[in-house]
Amino acid sequence: MSRYTAGIDVGSTYTKAVLLRVDGEIAGRAMEPTGFRLAEVAERVFETALILAEAARDDVGYVIATGFGRHQVPLADMQVTDLTAAARGAAFFFPGTRTVLDIGGQTMKASRLGDDRKVKSFRLNDKCAAGTGAFLEKTARYMGYRTEEIGPLVAMSKEAIPISGVCAVFAESEVINHLSQGAAPGDIMHGAIVSLVGRSVQLMKRVRMEPEFTLIGGILRFERMADVVKTQLASHVNVPPGDLVQYVSALGAAVLARQRVGKAAEAAERAGAA
Repeated sequence: MSRYTAGIDVGSTYTKAVLLRVDGEIAGRAMEPTGFRLAEVAERVFETALILAEAARDDVGYVIATGFGRHQVPLADMQVTDLTAAARGAAFFFPGTRTVLDIGGQTMKASRLGDDRKVKSFRLNDKCAAGTGAFLEKTARYMGYRTEEIGPLVAMSKEAIPISGVCAVFAESEVINHLSQGAAPGDIMHGAIVSLVGRSVQLMKRVRMEPEFTLIGGILRFERMADVVKTQLASHVNVPPGDLVQYVSALGAAVLARQRVGKAAEAAERAGAA
């Protein structure tokens, strides 16, 4: 049996790769902005993950690609949807997961899982940027801050300034108006998070959410995001530690790849015994 399997998540904003040992330990992971050359970025993050794991390509028995660009990964043996991969990745970290909320840069998805960890119901956000992580990034840019400054900025907030715009264009006008009235940037950023969470909770209700709730996606690296979701749901929420929150779908793909390798090995053993 091969020493590793791999998952590659070609997302709309970032591409991630995870190398998984047969014992279930993460051996290496890498991430880069996706850009326009999807096959090339997938190749690079895979190669970086190999280097970090001190592994060779021949050590990898199976590669599964996921994400919107999953069909543009020549090195993949198979493709699965990001919903499927996210479900497996969330259950890897938190086996009791029944509802997954995935907030990425360009999309937001909610899904409800069955006892078999497969997706039973899902909903996607509308195409407006106000329903995705890009909303927070644009709000930060309106105020002259970089994306990586969102966490420290909102940590200084004392109260959330309401942002009620139903699309990014109207929300921008609200942000400008609040700034002109002397509102603190941290409070405006906090308000943007509350607005985004309100949309996410509505999405979760549409899939008939039930606990345990697991939150994933790049935007969840901002701790206040999970705090606001927890408050609005009045329930505990699971969040993978550190930057792993961004790798959940890639990890889920690697987990599925490990299952494929295991089934192939079992079939070979049965054939040999026969």
